This record gives sequence, C-alpha cells and structure tokens, in this order.
Amino acid sequence: MENDISRREVIMGASAAATVGVISRFLGSEAFAQPPKQAGVFTHKMPPLPYPDDALEPVIDKQTVNIHYSKHFAAYVEGLNKALEQLEKARAAGNFDAIKALSRDLAFNGSGVALHWIYFDTIGPKAGGEPSGPLAEAIKRDFGSFAVFWKQFAAASKAVEASGWGILAWEPFSKRLVIMQAEKHQNLTSWGAMPLMVCDVWEHAYYLKYQNRRAEYVDNFAKIINWKKVEERFKKYCSEK
Repeated sequence: MENDISRREVIMGASAAATVGVISRFLGSEAFAQPPKQAGVFTHKMPPLPYPDDALEPVIDKQTVNIHYSKHFAAYVEGLNKALEQLEKARAAGNFDAIKALSRDLAFNGSGVALHWIYFDTIGPKAGGEPSGPLAEAIKRDFGSFAVFWKQFAAASKAVEASGWGILAWEPFSKRLVIMQAEKHQNLTSWGAMPLMVCDVWEHAYYLKYQNRRAEYVDNFAKIINWKKVEERFKKYCSEK
C-alpha cells in the first residue's frame, strides 16, 4: 500500500476518505488505488480479507463475514469507482448539473470503503483483551480507564440511530482520543478525526446471528478486536507533537 497509495496525503477523517487519494494511505494496508487509466481517473480495488471467513466464529459467523465482505464492502468499492468515473466525465464535459448527487455518492461510498477496511483490518481471531503501550496510556488519559472507555464505546455503538458505526478516533487539533457515532458512513463526522477502530452496526454486520440483538453483538465484538492492529494505526497516524 505504500506504493501508489502512499503518494497521497491523508487530509481528513472518515467523511473525507471519499476524496481520491485519501483512502489509500488512510488505511495503511494492501495497495488500494490503481494507476490511472487516463488523466484524472483513479480506481480502487478490493483488498484481501486478512483471515479466513470463518476465523471470527463464534462471535461472527462465516456466512455473515462472507456476505459482508464480498457483497456489501464490494458494493461500496464499486460505488466509489462509479462516482469517480462520473465526476471525471462531468469535468470533461464541463457540466456539473449533477454535482450534488455525485458529491453525496462520493462521500457515502468513499467513507463506506474506508470504514469497512478499518473494520475488517482491526478485528481477527485470537484477539480481544486490552491495548498496551502508548495507546493504552492515551485511553487512560482521555477516558479515565479502559473499562470506562469500553463502556462509552459500547454505549455509543449500541445507540447509533438506524445504520452506522461506533468509532474510536484520534482528533489531531486537540491531540486526544474521541468516541464518535456515524450514521450511514459519512454523517456526524468530526472533521480531521482519524478513525482507529470501528464497530459496524449496520444490520448486515450481525443480523444472521444476532437478529435484532445489536447490544449482544456489540458486547461480543470486544472479543475480536485486534488491539495490536489498532496500536499500529495509533503509532502511524497519531502524534502528540
């Protein structure tokens, strides 16, 4: 990912991830952005799932992981590429009559792509527990303790209105960790915030196993958070300086 993607700068958090060039470095994983086929046109591809689709059982079942990753996540990648293509056509034609709809598609699908990759990349088998090192220290400083942090994060995730996300993020301008809710993918964004760990509470993330029991899913989600991955994101993107 440090090839084509790392040439672009991370400029904002989840909502801004819809912008071309932000997603790649923002995620810090496999190559995401592909070389342009023509001037101004970039496309994105699905990164590989970091583990077998049954690796999250019994917390999340194999079928849910497979559908969530190969259908829902893939649809956001496709939607982002389509929005980018339509924007390039608008620029070429000098016609921006549809800019409101295209901007909305860019934000929705781009944010969906970024949040889904962070989600799949920061969970995994043989995980759970608590973070360590500088991230653990920052959590204690900003929330009082890990127990208090998790209680707030779980409550925020469970209480998201309709579909959305619970998000642990770094806020650069205040140099502190914050817990946010996102409705859909892009709404309620705090500009500049860098998501570190996210809990997907769209129903497609848990409904086959938990039906309407979102709270149970969120409670069990703690068991599959790969804090080593979250710590890597914190170390790479968050600075006290």
